[in-house]
Amino acid sequence: MQPFIISKVLLLVFFLAGIFSNAQITVSGKINFKNKGVKDISVTLKGTYDGATTDENGNYSFETSEKGTQVLVFSNSKFVEVEKPILIGMENITVNSDLKEQISEIDAVVISAGSIEASDKKRATALLTPIDIYTTAGANGQISAALETLPGVQKIGEIEGLFVRGGTGEETKFFMDGNLVNNFFGNSVPGIKAMDRLNTSLFKGNVFSSGGYSAVYGQALSSVLVLESIDFPEKNSIDLGISPLFITAGFQNVNGEKSKSFGVFGSYSNLGLMTKLIKFNNDFTKAPASFGTNFNFRFKNKKGGILKYYGSFDTNTIGLQAESLEPNIDFDQTSLKGKNTFHNLSFRQKLGEYVVNLGSSYTFNSSFIHLSNTYENAEINPNSIEIKGNYFNAKGTLERKINRISAIRGGIEFNQAKEKTDVAISQTAYISNDQITSVFAETDLGFSNNLSAKVGLRSEYSSEINQWNLAPRLAMAYRISKNWTSSLAYGIFYQNPEQKYFGSSPLNYQKAEHYILQIQKSEEGRSFRLEAFYKNYSDLIKIKVLDYRPIAINNNGSGFAKGFEIFWRDKKSIKNIDYWISYSYLDSRRNFLNYDQSLFPNFAAKQTLSVVAKKFVTDWKTGFNLSYSYASGRPFYNFQTQENGEYYLNSQGKLKDFNALNFSLNYLPNLGKKEVKVFTVLVLSVNNILGQKNIYGYQFSNDGLRSKPVLPSASTFVFIGAFINFGIDRTQDAINNNL
Repeated sequence: MQPFIISKVLLLVFFLAGIFSNAQITVSGKINFKNKGVKDISVTLKGTYDGATTDENGNYSFETSEKGTQVLVFSNSKFVEVEKPILIGMENITVNSDLKEQISEIDAVVISAGSIEASDKKRATALLTPIDIYTTAGANGQISAALETLPGVQKIGEIEGLFVRGGTGEETKFFMDGNLVNNFFGNSVPGIKAMDRLNTSLFKGNVFSSGGYSAVYGQALSSVLVLESIDFPEKNSIDLGISPLFITAGFQNVNGEKSKSFGVFGSYSNLGLMTKLIKFNNDFTKAPASFGTNFNFRFKNKKGGILKYYGSFDTNTIGLQAESLEPNIDFDQTSLKGKNTFHNLSFRQKLGEYVVNLGSSYTFNSSFIHLSNTYENAEINPNSIEIKGNYFNAKGTLERKINRISAIRGGIEFNQAKEKTDVAISQTAYISNDQITSVFAETDLGFSNNLSAKVGLRSEYSSEINQWNLAPRLAMAYRISKNWTSSLAYGIFYQNPEQKYFGSSPLNYQKAEHYILQIQKSEEGRSFRLEAFYKNYSDLIKIKVLDYRPIAINNNGSGFAKGFEIFWRDKKSIKNIDYWISYSYLDSRRNFLNYDQSLFPNFAAKQTLSVVAKKFVTDWKTGFNLSYSYASGRPFYNFQTQENGEYYLNSQGKLKDFNALNFSLNYLPNLGKKEVKVFTVLVLSVNNILGQKNIYGYQFSNDGLRSKPVLPSASTFVFIGAFINFGIDRTQDAINNNL
């Protein structure tokens, strides 16, 4: 019996040993980040299915039958993964851990004070895309007009330019692929606003900064608009546009690898027919007409570098006649002949850890204005002003990423502007030639996903001014919560006086200091921004009349602009409707140019409001677009000149409030048809559909005793047209983007 008993005992020993060897051991602990428990952290034994997830307080607990040396893994996409070796024996064990934040380019907070960005969808909510511009009622497909529906931008109808936060139109500069675009707008005569020269379809995105912009850009006191052109077309295509106003045609060719492409585009416009169909407030002796053509090519090398070229040429003419305010004169006659050519070349290449951006642009612009009067059907007082300008820009930037969300960049820029002005009555030619050399450096600092900063420095030397300036820039962003972020920006900005004002007097840089605070909420389908700003101006130029033209005499001007802005965009709350609302309040004073005292600028309104709404009805194949613009009455001033050429304020007043309701619809006849290779859009647009009698200002006689209002070219303007694309069916894109 003894052997049997021994075998029983041994069997019992092995059985008990097996039980103990497979006993469930509890592994538990707490996971902290910055001394606080963190939920939703995955805790697992590497190579097994054993594990758990932390609770609200960061605690976890699970059982395992594994033994010996194991690896415990703590993971979550927002934190750096941690691995800890542990030894599992016969007793429960406790393992705590502290985590570090995972720095992510997508999750990192983005500095957005003063900036509305629509080019990098990973890092910012797209607030204004090219399709938005085309479908904003009243914008007529123009970038600058669509931007007037955003906070901070004034609704100006009598002169071209972006007037931002109490700044003049000249204080905003335009860039294409990093290069300066001189003469962004067409040639014009006083009282009639010129249109954009660059077509919206050239660009895949834009960054509009209403203040506090990067040190990479300079020579702008108020704001910059940075346009980024498309890399390559989707496929070969032919475009046609037909309307009573114009005819356009062009094509794009791209190879299958999307490494080479070229395209040609041409347009002709003439307002002659529309002057017979619509009542205009202007008496045209020659209806506005223009011809333009452009050419582009793109090339990608084997290492991924992209070379882009864009070139354009355009001409325009216009003739006007208006009743004169002067005695013994019946009519004032004005005619314009304009010519412009623009070329832009850019190259981007990644070299190891560095990215190189090189580019240049060249502009030639000619504007010939003939002025005369008519008395008893005879021409008197003939005069002409001819301005010819050559502008060249070259820029090189080198950038390197330090980590996923930090980077450093620096570069050099050169600008040359040479203008010649001939005034027939003075029999004198005025020539100005300014060369500006700039160096800049900037770093993006990502301290965490919730805190980032941008620190920059820019310095410029102007040959006309003959000295260097130094402009520091600083911006910070902090994530308050999941959807709320805050940004702060400060910077000093310099700009040379306009070329036309240079004379014999020595001049200095004009200067502006920006202070911006922003709070923003972004979530799927909705975005909200509240921004406050203060802008201090110094060394603004003062002018007087000398030899029949205004010239700058000193830099004794000054001013300020302050206010707040609200922007709300919502694509979610109302089914299939995309809308945005922007409101701006501005308080500003200036003593500059011909002002003889500190005044609220005559190009600014204290309050502006814009409402834009869009809806696409699939069953009707039609998109409906509305926009409403309001601006409180702007001031107007009657300045007269003394015998010494200096200005004085003779009288002043206030315009009535500006109101305009705009409407457009877009009909897609091929919607729903299969295998359609033609994308067609029929457009009807009506600006100021209610016919509000808006006034942009007043024109005064030489003695200041008589005046007449400056009116829009047409109180209500109607546009119809057809746009046809052969090769690319964008129907679904149009629906998805509320076209």
